[in-house]
Amino acid sequence: MRFARRCQFALTIVAACFLAAAASQGQKKLPAKPLDLNTATVAELTQLPGVGPSRAKAIVQFREKSGPFQRVEDLLVIRGISKARLQKLRPYVTVTPPAPKLWPST
Repeated sequence: MRFARRCQFALTIVAACFLAAAASQGQKKLPAKPLDLNTATVAELTQLPGVGPSRAKAIVQFREKSGPFQRVEDLLVIRGISKARLQKLRPYVTVTPPAPKLWPST
């Protein structure tokens, strides 16, 4: 009976260690300052809460296809980004307007 309790105790400790390790690996290191949606890389975008590699690629592909983001709310066109998710992202993203194009002098 003692042996069974010791084994159960040891298994409980091992399971707790695995759960703690899994939980710590699931946490992201959030960006120290807001990321500019018009210049951020896929790797940088994956630091955002709720944004994995595929969603980060979708953001960059949208930017490349449709041009620079005009406002943060433009993220709503990305599949999987809802209004609720946008509210979680808002503190970590920004949009810097593109530099105005200068017309060549004639």
